[in-house]
Amino acid sequence: MNSNASHANHHSFILTGIPGMPDKNPWMAFPLGFLYTLTLLGNGTILAVIKVDDSLHEPMYYFLSILALTDVGLSMSTLPSMLSIFWFNAPEIPFNACITQMFFIHGFGVVESGVLVSMAFDRFVAIRDPLRYASILTHTIIGKIGIAVLTRAVCVVFPVPFLIKRLPFCRSNILSHSYCLHQDAMRLACASTRVNSLYGLLIVIFTLGLDALVILFSYVLILKTVLGIASRAERLKALNTCLSHICAVLLFYVPLIGVTMIHRFGKHLSPVVHMLMANIYLLLPPVLNPLVYSVKTKQIRRRIIRVFQRRKNRT
Repeated sequence: MNSNASHANHHSFILTGIPGMPDKNPWMAFPLGFLYTLTLLGNGTILAVIKVDDSLHEPMYYFLSILALTDVGLSMSTLPSMLSIFWFNAPEIPFNACITQMFFIHGFGVVESGVLVSMAFDRFVAIRDPLRYASILTHTIIGKIGIAVLTRAVCVVFPVPFLIKRLPFCRSNILSHSYCLHQDAMRLACASTRVNSLYGLLIVIFTLGLDALVILFSYVLILKTVLGIASRAERLKALNTCLSHICAVLLFYVPLIGVTMIHRFGKHLSPVVHMLMANIYLLLPPVLNPLVYSVKTKQIRRRIIRVFQRRKNRT
């Protein structure tokens, strides 16, 4: 990258599709398009089913609706840059557009983590105190929890764009992913990034890290409650109501840990591996969460089957 380009990187970054193989980018267009379509169809179906079926107007499904909306928001945050690279071969992204995308990606990530904590609390109340479940998790309480989760995400991520914007960029303006991340843009700065690094670490510890501990603690209490149930059938039934949430937690945290480990210890690995893991981390949960809840949640599965049967009978 020459000196003229280093001046240009103050108002633009270059995103990376398939590292070292830009001619192969079009091959990724159709799989990515398919994944985005599945995300919209899956989460849209979940939202539609919960809206039209009065029997699903319960706290658990309201939280599931919030999760589906968050997954759609996370996917839509990455969609513009993905389209520009893999469909239109236009990897350049304006600086302000990059930090805006950065805000939404990190923001929706924190929201999703908070929603998973809320769902863990929902399962804890449902199993620990089933008779008071509906009276504890009223519409007002669920609304307040949703607002608190969103407010926390906005507050902790809000400084990130300003922390990036204050940095001078006089090195390469080529990012290593097909979307903008704080840690990716930060490494291109030619000044001290200690404040950015420290703030990023604090966000991870006090949001994602703390949320993971709270979820773990919730399931310790749930397991303790379940083991106190006399009937084996009732124990299995109680645990079965948690399976979908456990899968959603694993789908969110396992790729996140994998990406972190690869960034930390996998510098010798091919850049393609880094690219695949980064995309899996953001694209896998929104695609698979609706499938998990459709398969594992009997009420949603029945409603979807009923809709397809009606359409089949009409034809």
